[in-house]
Amino acid sequence: METSCQQIQLDGAPVIEMKAGNYLAIIAPTVGSNIARLRDCKNEIEILRYHEEKPICTLTAFPEIFGLPTLYIPNRLNHGRLRVSDATYQLPVNEKKLQNYIHGFLHTRNHTIIETSVKDNRAIAKTQYIYDEKDLFFEYFPVKFQADYEFILDENGMNYNFTLTNLSNKQMPYGVCNHSAFMAPFMKGGNGTDIRIQIPALKRCILNDRCLPTGELRDLSAYDEKYVNGTQLVNTIPIDNDMYLCGVGELDGKPFHGAIMTDLSSGKRICYEVDETFKFFIVWNEGGTKDYYCPEPMTWMIDAPNLDMPTEETGYIELAPGESKTVWERIFIH
Repeated sequence: METSCQQIQLDGAPVIEMKAGNYLAIIAPTVGSNIARLRDCKNEIEILRYHEEKPICTLTAFPEIFGLPTLYIPNRLNHGRLRVSDATYQLPVNEKKLQNYIHGFLHTRNHTIIETSVKDNRAIAKTQYIYDEKDLFFEYFPVKFQADYEFILDENGMNYNFTLTNLSNKQMPYGVCNHSAFMAPFMKGGNGTDIRIQIPALKRCILNDRCLPTGELRDLSAYDEKYVNGTQLVNTIPIDNDMYLCGVGELDGKPFHGAIMTDLSSGKRICYEVDETFKFFIVWNEGGTKDYYCPEPMTWMIDAPNLDMPTEETGYIELAPGESKTVWERIFIH
């Protein structure tokens, strides 16, 4: 496949189409720079959940459960409270049943395309969003920042870099999560029950009935160990917010921090490697009856800004005025 990176129209919206090696990717800047599609064309592997008939309309309607959205402010906040070292903000409760604020706003915004280019057989796309008074959410969270997205597709898969920069004169809470929705099955003609997931879990993070941490980090049970040894099903059984503190695992004898999803019938593996800043993974599959599942890497624990726990345990950090932080991720077939 010839390497290319270009802006095209898809489902009535501008998107970035990237091709390199065996891979095809679609970036949707109008829906939060979501990696709307990632496909291994040679092996006919649909890596991320993608709606072929109405891809962008469907993604816009359901931005958390298609493709790979990046969330800020991520996860749940108890009753919408956001406690920062120099202020406390009250965000609107949008998870009515559990009375939390959830998922943030960045993944729903219309982002600006900064660059589309090809360099040395790599397709490169860059997008950006400036959060300031023009955003309707600013009345709740008046902290200016800049979000920069860099996507590099080559023969080895998708490399993704995400940077947040504090443009305000206030402290900015820093937490990033990807609500990554992977296809089940991902092989053409495959079966979702053939997929197993492996995550280097160290401790189980116990959640209460509102899906908020109790503060307890529990030793792994026999069920939890299935994630460690790679025998955990992702389909047919419900997975409801299994949350883990994670370490560094292995891929073919080499250090690997992330999730590995294997199709038992073909032996093909989707490898989702993430920056070690992502200390936690949470897994969810909407009851296990759908065609997808979400292994979500998180830099901080759910409700981290509000927890009375050491920050080295929760992953909570802040960006000072003018400060930036970048995290990286990589998805490839192995």
